[in-house]
Amino acid sequence: LFILCAMLIACEGSDSAFDRGYGDGYAVGYNSLCYPDASNFIHGDFDNKNYRRGYDDGKADGRADCSAQKQ
Repeated sequence: LFILCAMLIACEGSDSAFDRGYGDGYAVGYNSLCYPDASNFIHGDFDNKNYRRGYDDGKADGRADCSAQKQ
């Protein structure tokens, strides 16, 4: 029972992985245009499809927000 509980706690939900990816992608997208010299420390869990999908969405939104802010 203890092992089963530990395994369930270790499993990350798809929403959580997406949210982590989105946050990382947003920071990279925004900083790549607005602060190109900034360092980005991201999780980089690209083997997780939900993280990767969130990262791609976040990166696009971050770039769009930076572009809109510059105008």
